[in-house]
Amino acid sequence: MPSPIVSRRSHSLLLRTALPAAVTASLVLVPLPGALAAPSAGAVIAEVYGGGGNSGATLKNDFIELANPSAAAFGLTGYSVQYLPGSPSATSKWGVTPLNGSVAPGGRYLVAEAPGAGGTVDLPAADAAGNLALSATTGTIALVNGTDALTCKTAADCAADPRVVDLVGFGTAVVHEGSASAPGASNTASVARAASLADTDDNAADLRAGAPTPVNSKGDSTPGGGSDNGPTEPGTVRIHDIQGATRLSPLAGKTIAGVPGTVTGVRTYGSKGFWMQDPNADADPATSEGVFVFTGSAVPAVKVGDSVLVTAKVSEYYPNSSGGSQSVTELTNPKVTVVSSGNPVPAPVVLDGSSIPAAYAPDAAGGSIESLPLRPGTYALDLFESLEGMDVEVRDVPVTQASNEYHELWVDAREQDPRSSRGGVVYLGYDQPNSGRLMVQSLGSAADFPVADVGDRLTGATGGPLDYTSFGGYAVAATRVGAVQSGGLQREVTESGLPSELKIGTYNVENLDPGDPDEKFAKLAAGVVTNLRSPDILALEEIQDDNGPVNDGTVSSDATVTEFVEAIKAAGGPAYDWRSVDPVDGKDGGEPGGNIRQVFLFNPARVSFTDIPGGDATTPVDVVGTGNRTSLTASPGRIDPLNEAWNSSRKPLIGQFSFHNKPVFVIANHFNSKGGDQGLDSRFQAPTRSSEVQRAKQAAAEQAFVTKLLAADPRARVVSLGDFNDYQFSPALQTLTQDGVLRDLVDELPESERYSYVYQGNSQVLDHILVSPALKPQHVQYDVVHINSEFADQASDHDPQVVRIKP
Repeated sequence: MPSPIVSRRSHSLLLRTALPAAVTASLVLVPLPGALAAPSAGAVIAEVYGGGGNSGATLKNDFIELANPSAAAFGLTGYSVQYLPGSPSATSKWGVTPLNGSVAPGGRYLVAEAPGAGGTVDLPAADAAGNLALSATTGTIALVNGTDALTCKTAADCAADPRVVDLVGFGTAVVHEGSASAPGASNTASVARAASLADTDDNAADLRAGAPTPVNSKGDSTPGGGSDNGPTEPGTVRIHDIQGATRLSPLAGKTIAGVPGTVTGVRTYGSKGFWMQDPNADADPATSEGVFVFTGSAVPAVKVGDSVLVTAKVSEYYPNSSGGSQSVTELTNPKVTVVSSGNPVPAPVVLDGSSIPAAYAPDAAGGSIESLPLRPGTYALDLFESLEGMDVEVRDVPVTQASNEYHELWVDAREQDPRSSRGGVVYLGYDQPNSGRLMVQSLGSAADFPVADVGDRLTGATGGPLDYTSFGGYAVAATRVGAVQSGGLQREVTESGLPSELKIGTYNVENLDPGDPDEKFAKLAAGVVTNLRSPDILALEEIQDDNGPVNDGTVSSDATVTEFVEAIKAAGGPAYDWRSVDPVDGKDGGEPGGNIRQVFLFNPARVSFTDIPGGDATTPVDVVGTGNRTSLTASPGRIDPLNEAWNSSRKPLIGQFSFHNKPVFVIANHFNSKGGDQGLDSRFQAPTRSSEVQRAKQAAAEQAFVTKLLAADPRARVVSLGDFNDYQFSPALQTLTQDGVLRDLVDELPESERYSYVYQGNSQVLDHILVSPALKPQHVQYDVVHINSEFADQASDHDPQVVRIKP
């Protein structure tokens, strides 16, 4: 997988209820640091209320509410919630309510249980219903994988039962998680998890008592989807009180009455809701005056300029909790009253180089920064958090990542950030994340969103509420977008080179398979012929098997490669021959069923391939001979394929070529993806880059092989190239170049040209060409050919590269 993030929702930045049907790489989940309790990987019991219909109760029914803090839907078909009295006797049995459906990422799921004789308010439409009569003060609720009644009656026995997914004991229940049961349940109080849904397996620590707040999967908290009469008078709490001076609201979990504000933006798709802002700001720059009001499935019945009063529950929503995202402080289950319309919107906060700090985030040694006081004048992430939900504006800004199919692009509002040679901003180190980067999203009609490339500018004003998104960090939800001023960016064409030079290229063709449209094959082929000028040897990454993502055991890629070779010929290129090694089905990661692999194309009129039998998916290639008789034991072959470093990842493919009767050893690489890494904008600082561990092991395995090859022939001509999924300053590339066995050619470019991929507005390096010492700098000409990463119209998300050498 080429990109640092392995998957997106159908529109990951807006939808809470959709998840991709296929994940395009093996996802490595990172344990969250102990500084903050980790939410469970799936569903948890979020709230339990047993006082329904009892004396003093408002609600008529008991209920159990589930929540899903993860980034993936949690299926409930075949699951159940079960109830055991707080002090079970020998004859006590668990009561069972079967479940179905699923809990959406970040969503809720409401289980209605038995009614009492009293109460005046119905629950919102339940997602499942049972007839369990819960005690108002003590008992145990379990979420169970299965519908057979549990038999455990002690905390230890229930903890040992693998069917128990989550368990909450409340009151004086003898069956509970951790030190004690959650206290405080009554006829008028439920027990509920904190807004973060942290689950430390200690009920006393994780849950607290409060007014019951049932929420169903649609986000409704009252019958009919929250259409009860709204507030008529402003309360005493203002938005800045809700936001507070840290990343977490001091009022999380509380229902606040009559919060006043002016509507500044409305979202009618995805995560529906609206932003409102208090026009009467306080004097504290750390406290935001804006907030998002989440209306669930209901389209907001407000418009920009409406003055509103909102009664709602304060919550912290984590768009991508498992990936370490920050939270969005929201008002949920709202009751809204429009007081007046046509009011002026508060003046936007202008973001530019004078207001955005150079320092990106405070360092908490890998722990959470959520509880740290915000310092908006010191750190960019603190500044953005202090403006969360407020109307902001950028003016006359460069586009640093092209617009995409989701109607998003990136700009950089801080002119001091280092520019790439073609108008982007270049990522030059872990300590240089470029603090002025912001996503711009369409909040209006998609047809109004501009198509822009890197190097273009958005002139005039672009602005709207400042949001935080699941895979993109802070984003301007744009109610207004400046005009595009073209930068005139053109796709590069590499130099032709001399007949005496061997041209070797690398190109990640992004999950190419015969099911792709002819247009994709044609665009990729044109890039090879026109822009790369038909390299003599071309290493391809992400060639899929002959039926693409169909997962039926097919591993051959003959049809895929043949179609691509024919497309190259049709574009005026050479009749390439090719070599590869089919992987073991399902063992090399990537899109399930796709069996991606590296492939060598070569022009037999210019270079010959030295075929040496014996190479297969699991047999390691070795080195035999010395000096100019040094050879491989198999060509093509795979380097150390059984090493655990290559688990669920592509193994390096090596081939022995001959150019002008001189051997050249070429290694095609595609290291494991960055899936599972915490983002630059993570709430954990510095963010954990867990995927680096495997790439460092992969680099060590390959470096050891090249060392052995050079020990046999110190003058061996070795070219290692491909998608290494890592930066030039990363541990993996430092390992590959250790002891001088290889040198990374990207380091020999000017800093402004060091990139092959654009992600979150940063132009950065993922692809590399490395060469052995025999290939002297004066005999090597290297070029990253920018034809994809900076453009809205892409054949692939990577730029190809080429090196011309005189062996």
